[in-house]
Amino acid sequence: MSMDSTLASDPQAIATGIWHPPHSSREVPARLLDVGGSLIVLSDEEGDASKRLAWGIRSDIDVSQRVGSIPRRIVFGNESVFETRDNDAVDAYLQSRGEKRSSFVHRLEIVRSRLIAFALAVFVLASIIYRYALPALVEVAVLVTPPVVPEMMSAGTLKTLDRVTFGPSKLLEAQQAEIRDDFTRIAANAEGGAGRYHLNFRDGGLIGPNAFALPDGNLVLTDQLVELAGGDKEMITAVLGHEIGHVEYKHSLRQLYRAAGVAGLVLLIAGDVGSGVHDVLTQGGGLLALSYSRQAEAQADRRSVELMLAAGKDPAALSRFFDLLEAKLDDHSDTSMLSTHPGTPERKQAILDYARELKEKQARTGG
Repeated sequence: MSMDSTLASDPQAIATGIWHPPHSSREVPARLLDVGGSLIVLSDEEGDASKRLAWGIRSDIDVSQRVGSIPRRIVFGNESVFETRDNDAVDAYLQSRGEKRSSFVHRLEIVRSRLIAFALAVFVLASIIYRYALPALVEVAVLVTPPVVPEMMSAGTLKTLDRVTFGPSKLLEAQQAEIRDDFTRIAANAEGGAGRYHLNFRDGGLIGPNAFALPDGNLVLTDQLVELAGGDKEMITAVLGHEIGHVEYKHSLRQLYRAAGVAGLVLLIAGDVGSGVHDVLTQGGGLLALSYSRQAEAQADRRSVELMLAAGKDPAALSRFFDLLEAKLDDHSDTSMLSTHPGTPERKQAILDYARELKEKQARTGG
C-alpha cells in the first residue's frame, strides 16, 4: 500500500486557503488536513485536485500566532507556506491538540470592551489626581523644600538663558545703579528684606522687553523693558515689585512641582517615556515655572501695589506698564504678548481699583 493511500485513509479537514511553493509568490488553491497527527496540504486546483503539495509532522511545522483577522501562515520544513483566513478553524485544530496559539494582541482584541473601560477608568483617576491630589501634593512639596532646591533650579535656569538667549546688559552703570536703588527700597519691605533679592540686568535678545523672578529671589530685568519704559522709573520699579510678589508667594516653585507632577502622571500612565521628570528638576526646569496662572498674576499685581505704597511711590505705577503694552505693542486683547503677563485690560483696572482702595484705607487710618 502506498504512503498516499495510507495518509488519505483517515484525513481530518482543517481549513481551505492558498499554498505558496518555497521562495515563490505563486498561489495555488489548497486545503489543509490532519492525517494521523501530521499536516498535509492537498491541491484544489482544477486538473490537479488532491495532489499533495506539502507534508510534515507537527513538530517540524510553524503555525503563526493569531492577530485579529490577519491570514494564518503554516510554514513547512521545505519553506513552502499555506495561508488561510479561517483563523477559527486553525485555533480549533490547535486546541484539539492541547495547543493555545492565540497571540497576546489577539486576546486584547477579544477583551476590547474591557480595555475601553480600563482606559476610561485610568483617565478618570488621572483627572481626579490632577484636580485634587496634585495641588495638595504641590503645597506639601513647597512646604518641605529646602532652600538649596530653588537655588539650584534658579542657577540652572539663569545659566541656560545666558547661554541660549541673553547677552550682557548694555545699560550704563549709572542707569543700573539708579534702578537698583529704587529696587532696594521696595525690596526692603518684602518678605526676607532686601538681602533676599538680587537684581540682574541682561540684554533680552529674543525675549525682548520683560522681567521675571526665579524661585531663589534672583530677578532679571531686560534692557528692552527699560527702553520701553522710557523715563518712567517708577513703572520699572512697580514691575520689579510684581516679580518680588512671585517670589514671596513661591509661584515659580509651585509651577515647577506642578510640571513635575504632570510628567509623573504621564510616566504612570504611559510608562518610561524618557527622563522627563529628571529634566524638569535638574536641567533648567525653572523655564517651565515662568508662566503663571491668572490667580498668581493677580496676587503679584496686588503685592506690587502694596510694596510701592510702602516705599512712598505711586502704587498704581504698574498700570502704566499695561498702558505701554496697549499703546506701543498693540496689545488690546485679553492675553498679553508676554506669556508671563496675561490679561492686560482687566488687570490694569484691578490694579487701579486696589491702589485706590489702599490709599483710601491709608487716609482713614492716618498711615
